Amino acid sequence: MIWIDGVLVSHGEGGVYHERMLGGARVWDPHRSKLSALYYSGKGVELTSGMRVLYLGAANGTTVSHIADYVEVVYAVEFAPRPMQDLLEVCRRRRNIIPVMADAGRPEQYAPLVESVDLLYQDVAQPDQSAIVLRNCVFLKPGGTLILMLKTRSVDVRKQPGEVFRDAIDLLTSNGLGVKESEWLTPFHVDHAAIVCIKLET
Repeated sequence: MIWIDGVLVSHGEGGVYHERMLGGARVWDPHRSKLSALYYSGKGVELTSGMRVLYLGAANGTTVSHIADYVEVVYAVEFAPRPMQDLLEVCRRRRNIIPVMADAGRPEQYAPLVESVDLLYQDVAQPDQSAIVLRNCVFLKPGGTLILMLKTRSVDVRKQPGEVFRDAIDLLTSNGLGVKESEWLTPFHVDHAAIVCIKLET
């Protein structure tokens, strides 16, 4: 990852979300991106130029655009029409983002479009977040990395965030994933947690 004076940046064309520029690079705002917040905690996966990424819940393309500055290709899945319009504008500036308008909970819809990936990233704020990411593990290479951005209040508002967090980890590990790191994203994102897993070799 690229840091300038303690600030996380990515090299690419600016103006995606009025982000600041620093030393000719785009400042990756941890308040706007949960992945950036994870890096500021000292954790997360190193993004490299040869990586292929499947991003579930691409929304307006804020985090997608920064990932695309680092990697070979990003398959960006988004279901809602309004955010997809913004995402398409981001794609016009970055040829290595492939927008996919589909339901992340139904990976069979986009299976013909997506190659095997090195990183599976999920930021879909739905009650079955963990189940959705597991259904998409079919695209993840053995030894590849999964990052689940867990919005605990969207999963089950009746449970304490810590309980939702533990339940998600239990479900992931019982389905052939090894948890490498788990981290709350406070103070940048309240009641959000990141779970970083490795797809175990079979």
